Amino acid sequence: MPDKNLSERDICTKYITPAVVGAGWNVQTQIREEVTFTAGRINVYGKTITRGEKKRADYILYYKNNFPIALIEAKDASHSVGDGMQQALSYAESLDIPFVYSSNGEGFLEHDRLTASGQKEHELPISAFPSPADLYQRYKEQKGLVPEVEEAVLQDYYENPSAHPPRYFQQVAINRTVEAVARGQNRILLVMATGTGKTYTAFQIIWRLWKARKKKRILFLVDRTALADQTLSGEFRHFGEAVTKIDDPKVNPAYEIYVALYQGLMGGEEAEKFKQFSADFFDLVIVDECHRGAAREDALWRSVLEYYKSATHIGLTATPKVADDADNFEYFGAPIYTYSLKQGIDDGYLAPYKVIRYRFNNDEWRPPQGFIDMHGQEVPDEIYTESMFDRSIIIEDRNRAVAKCVSDFMRETDIYQKVIVFCVDIAHAERMRRFLVNEFADEIKKNAKYVVKITGDDFYGKLEIENFINPESKYPVIATTSKLLSTGVDTQTVKLIVLDAPMNSMTEFKQVIGRGTRINEQFGKYYFTIMDFRNVTRLFADADFDGDPVESYEKDGAEPLAIKEKIEQETRSEAELQKINPQEEILIDGTEAAPKPKKIHIKDGVTFDPIQKLIQYIDPKTGKLITASLQDFSKQTIQGVYASLEDFLNRWNATERKDAIISELADMGIVFDELQKEVGKDLDVFDLVLHVAYGKKPLTRSERLKKVRASDYFAKYEGRAREIIDHLLDKYAASGITAIDDIGDLQVSPFTAYGTPFEIVEEIFGGREKYLQVVRHIETVLYTAQ
Repeated sequence: MPDKNLSERDICTKYITPAVVGAGWNVQTQIREEVTFTAGRINVYGKTITRGEKKRADYILYYKNNFPIALIEAKDASHSVGDGMQQALSYAESLDIPFVYSSNGEGFLEHDRLTASGQKEHELPISAFPSPADLYQRYKEQKGLVPEVEEAVLQDYYENPSAHPPRYFQQVAINRTVEAVARGQNRILLVMATGTGKTYTAFQIIWRLWKARKKKRILFLVDRTALADQTLSGEFRHFGEAVTKIDDPKVNPAYEIYVALYQGLMGGEEAEKFKQFSADFFDLVIVDECHRGAAREDALWRSVLEYYKSATHIGLTATPKVADDADNFEYFGAPIYTYSLKQGIDDGYLAPYKVIRYRFNNDEWRPPQGFIDMHGQEVPDEIYTESMFDRSIIIEDRNRAVAKCVSDFMRETDIYQKVIVFCVDIAHAERMRRFLVNEFADEIKKNAKYVVKITGDDFYGKLEIENFINPESKYPVIATTSKLLSTGVDTQTVKLIVLDAPMNSMTEFKQVIGRGTRINEQFGKYYFTIMDFRNVTRLFADADFDGDPVESYEKDGAEPLAIKEKIEQETRSEAELQKINPQEEILIDGTEAAPKPKKIHIKDGVTFDPIQKLIQYIDPKTGKLITASLQDFSKQTIQGVYASLEDFLNRWNATERKDAIISELADMGIVFDELQKEVGKDLDVFDLVLHVAYGKKPLTRSERLKKVRASDYFAKYEGRAREIIDHLLDKYAASGITAIDDIGDLQVSPFTAYGTPFEIVEEIFGGREKYLQVVRHIETVLYTAQ
């Protein structure tokens, strides 16, 4: 029996690892210890960015490199054998691992996630851990694997030294899909949030099925030229000479893997080019971004899928569309696996976001009697709302106001952060480009491509897509667009998304938000901001959306509008945009769109000023978003922890390092930087808490310091000791109490002029305890000064 004093690591080294190795598991190829499988959620507090705790399994055992089959959670000898089981089951559910174990070194408790009857859990002696062959045989029997399915299940991933292994959710998606295809399932849907590697996942699925010879000719369909090119230059390049892109008038049947733009198979002089292949040529068709029409019975994609109806069809999407005319679930079936935006943010693989909601004073505008537009026509007397702006009525003053808000935000945060401005239409995108150029005249002088319009009709704008999405390219900085950048473009470093177009479609909304969800730590991209000028972010409250924002600021305080249940008609593809004549509105199929009434166009004379700011936060008790002023939210949160002023003061005085209290409150959603801005005074955290939570009159840091110096409390200290105390007080005045409450704070100027922290503490103050006593005296005098 293990010694009760042994640590968890000791238990692993002395008992669990020997037991597993003794059962026949290879320590080099089948056993991985302390496996971290999430990155840790990114937490944003003002300008401070931290990572939350990463999830880590003590052991994962692999039958093969692509096949994790068992998980072990270890506990020290003071725990019972099953104390780690609930944690282990939580991890195993995420990792899709069938056999789960908990151990304290004395034995194992096994949980079989596959069996639906009989004994799901039982204890094993430490010497009776099952072998790889035993567990795989049980897996085969319970899953009913026949040899032809088993061959695909055991096929390796593509691997090389420079290729990263699949993340846990990609591994689950790949493994489930490969097994389903091998079993003969012909319609499969994978739902993975934007930024989680759908194309990489598709590549590994194709690779394993192709190498196992379960699928020999594969068609990968995309709806954007940029996405097709990214696919070929990315993971698909590993297929070598077996892969090609269909873009010539005549198809070449000599390849095995084809990447195609669906419009290229349908349009142009070679109508229905896809029929140059026989109907049974492909045995696997994968549709990327399948929400964009693959499921609609009248969609162009649908005719391709129906022609290759004997093939297996796999749909990939971030936003499964369910509507009367487009139900991916009906066509592909329920998703075989879903990895949501919320999961991605919680795991730290997707960027969280802040929301700033704007309302202008004239977002409900009624023209004065006799108000004339730029054409000399009187503006009809009605109330014009934000849903009408840039659609039926153009008010350039509002466009200017939006551009000014964007400019102000960027100049306060990062003038070179990548920005996408989503507009109502191409003409609106051009106006926003023009007004942003005027707002950033100083930057435009440095480089004319600081602001560009990237729309389907603009040849030169589209040439800038690669530069815009390239993290190493400084320009363009701001891209105005209508629909072209809403999907299928890998915008890794976009830090600001501007919503200046109405949206009711959850599909479109998720795609737009997905432009910012990628993380790029090398280029400082950890989170992104959404500026909303159309109340679009009301869709965050919809049950179909699953990613709570870090914070949400609102410029009017109105309650969110009720969510519309209808879903708008799907957005036009790139090819459709390219074929629109902006003047005549001739659509891709040659039909003429219904004539539209002439828009009212007002150049100036209407003021648009942002009004009132409210903030939306996550309630620390319920975990749901609430809308309240920052001060009200902070008061409620602080009093939830410290019911009285006395409770707070007792904790504050008893805590040696004050940043522990600050971190605790920050973890509950209190953003002290923003709170200080709202209060409007240079207050320390202590005074912020007393003022906001308990209504006490605050003293600024400089006011507290003035009282301390006037009291001459530290006159008994002389020479270098007094000089250092004066420097500590100066540091407090500049940065607050957390800048002086730790010995490590002595490692910066001006303290370095007096020696190392050790020399200062030992030689000048007579030891660590005496130095800390001085610091505590400083804190006492500071916080008793009233």
